[in-house]
Amino acid sequence: MTATATAATTALVIQNFPRGGPGRWAPWLAAAGVTPVLVRAYDGQPVPLRLDHAALLVLGGGYLPDEDDRAPWLAPTRALARQALDEGTPYFGICLGGQLLAQVAGGEVRGEHGRPEFGSTPLRLRPEAAGDPLFTGLPPRPTAIQNHVDAVTRLPDGAHWLAESEGCPYQAFRVGERAWGVQFHPEAEAAGVLRWNEERLRRYGYEREALHRAALADEAGAAEVWGAVAGRFAGVVRRGPDRT
Repeated sequence: MTATATAATTALVIQNFPRGGPGRWAPWLAAAGVTPVLVRAYDGQPVPLRLDHAALLVLGGGYLPDEDDRAPWLAPTRALARQALDEGTPYFGICLGGQLLAQVAGGEVRGEHGRPEFGSTPLRLRPEAAGDPLFTGLPPRPTAIQNHVDAVTRLPDGAHWLAESEGCPYQAFRVGERAWGVQFHPEAEAAGVLRWNEERLRRYGYEREALHRAALADEAGAAEVWGAVAGRFAGVVRRGPDRT
């Protein structure tokens, strides 16, 4: 395979904290023909100054999108997100990555805002999801694992609002034709809940074992839904950038 062909089927993945890797999205993307290239930015691996991959994924983390004093790699990550938007390169942002997309595109994000959400949570697809390349045809009430206290408070102008939950309105959205942000964690598996900070959960009124049991009960259905979304995103990536 040539270097050009390799670049055409790789996605740059920015990891923002040690336990916040791509999880099951890595094998899902690989099975659909897109190879993740992981940058452990939290551990000092440099974020590239230019996006030379076919897609950009930004994962979750316990920061606001512009907390550069705590996470200095967020500034170059925002620049890559801006480049992806400008050049029509596919983007998928998870939790912090979704908030970062919202902010870069002109929306607003607030820390410690609204109702905290932890564990497997029912979502509601909105009417706009029916016309979305990734969300069309999904079950109307899928579940997904949540782990957030910060939230998007205003979508960018012109964004497509795709999903909501009882506690957080902006669960999924699309900016333009090829950039998606989600508040939840489609990459997360139930087993990961057991590694969450128990003291933090209790502070917000949650019990870790109960969250784990609920996530296990929902796991098979959630994996089917978000595995399909990962495959559809890989299909968008394989079609190449949209510079129209």
